[in-house]
Amino acid sequence: MMRTYDFAPLYRSSVGFDQIANMMDRALRADSTTQSYPPYNIEKLEDDAYRISIAVAGFSDNDLSVEVRDKALIVSARKADEDEGKTYLHRGIATRAFERRFHLADHVQVTGAEHVDGMLHIELELQVPEALKPRQIQIASDVKRVEKDVVDAKSVN
Repeated sequence: MMRTYDFAPLYRSSVGFDQIANMMDRALRADSTTQSYPPYNIEKLEDDAYRISIAVAGFSDNDLSVEVRDKALIVSARKADEDEGKTYLHRGIATRAFERRFHLADHVQVTGAEHVDGMLHIELELQVPEALKPRQIQIASDVKRVEKDVVDAKSVN
């Protein structure tokens, strides 16, 4: 079932939110063609910390690639062909090549990756620049302004 959403009201009343509409459109398209291999989890560890864990059993560190490009985290794996001369009666362990993309929000940075016990753990952190963090603005009162004017007048004399 394909759903269609009209983002025209969003465009009429806001500026700069077209990225959100594009992201929603990508997510809806990806949802209809969701790939299930390899399985993964996305955890929220703290308000500004996340972890993506991907099951990569059968892959070595050299087979795996983690890259950040154009606001996307791209995880891929290519296994060297080690099956020459082997005959399988049953092959249930999937070590096929894959590429999985995760779109990153502004200011989300990959801070590390670790491959342990068949799991690839990728650490992410929301790093908001100081200029974008909320800050308190001091409000000047008339009393302070009058006192400042008196001090300024005394210093002129």
